[in-house]
Amino acid sequence: AKAIPSVVYINSISQGVVSSWDWFFGGSNTTQKQVSSGSGVIFSTDGYIVTNNHVIESAEKIEVIYNKRVYPAELVGTDPSTDLAVLKIEEKNLPAVVLGKAKNVQVGEWVIAVGNPFSLSSTVTAGIVSAKGRRIGILEDKFPIESFIQTDAAINPGNSGGALVNKSGELVGINTAILSRTGSYTGYAFAVPVDIAKKVVGDLIKYGIVQKALAGGNVIDYDYQTAKKYDLPTDVKQFSGVVIEKMDREGPLANAGLKPGDIIIKWNEATINSKSNFEEWMAYQYPGDKVTLTYMRDSKLNTSVV
Repeated sequence: AKAIPSVVYINSISQGVVSSWDWFFGGSNTTQKQVSSGSGVIFSTDGYIVTNNHVIESAEKIEVIYNKRVYPAELVGTDPSTDLAVLKIEEKNLPAVVLGKAKNVQVGEWVIAVGNPFSLSSTVTAGIVSAKGRRIGILEDKFPIESFIQTDAAINPGNSGGALVNKSGELVGINTAILSRTGSYTGYAFAVPVDIAKKVVGDLIKYGIVQKALAGGNVIDYDYQTAKKYDLPTDVKQFSGVVIEKMDREGPLANAGLKPGDIIIKWNEATINSKSNFEEWMAYQYPGDKVTLTYMRDSKLNTSVV
C-alpha cells in the first residue's frame, strides 16, 4: 500500500501513418495519433520519474498522469542497455518511493507489483521472488545488462516501468518484461534490480548518459561444456563463476594479468555465480574504479586489482 502513491500512469504519444488501404476505403491519407500506455515510479520529490525505455522510445510526446492530473513530461535520458528511462515533470513535494536494496532480496521472499496493466490504474498483485540474476536475452543493446529479478507476481502489458516492492513498501525493482507466447502473464515476470536503476537514474540526471565501466573482455558461464572447451576441471562439486572467453589486448583485464580461460569467482568480497551476476556488478562501477578479482588458474587461487 505504501508504494501505490509513488506509481504514475504514462501515455506515450506518437503519430501513426495511415496505410493506402485506409485511404482507398474512405479514410484520409493523413497520420493518426497513437497512444500507448505504461507505468512509472516517482524517484524524487521534485519530479524525476523512472520508467522503461521501451515504454517511451517511439514517443513524440509524453504525458504523466498522477493524482488525476495530466503533466507534460520531459525526457531526461534513456539507457537501452538496461531498458530504463528518466522523465521529469514540473511538480514539487511528490511522494518519492522508498528505495530498498535488491542485493538483500531473497529467493522465496514476498514482493508486490504495482502498475497500470490494461489501463487499470494502480493495480497491485503479489507473489514471491522465484529467482535472481536471470538473463533472458531480450535487450538488443551492444552492451546489454540483464540480471533480472524473476517473480510470479502477475505482470501484464501496461505494468512496464512500474514498481516491484518488498513487504515494507521499499522499491526493489522496476518491472520490465514477461515471458509469454500470448502477450499476457503466464507465470514469469522480470524486474530490473533497484540497485542498477538507482545508478542509471543518477547518471542520466547528472550527465545525460550512463557512465559505463568496461572490463575489456567477454565472460561466459562456467559449466561442463565450457570446462571441456578450455580444458578446465570438470569434476567440481558445483560449477560456479565465469570464464574469460575473449580479452582486449590493452583492456583492464589484460593489464591486470588475467588470461582467457581464467575462472573469475569473486568480485571484491562478492561471489560471482554467473555471467549475469558479473554484468550486474559491472553495472555498479564507474570508469576508473578499482576492484579486486579472485580467479582460478591451473587450480590455484589468484587475486588481481582491475
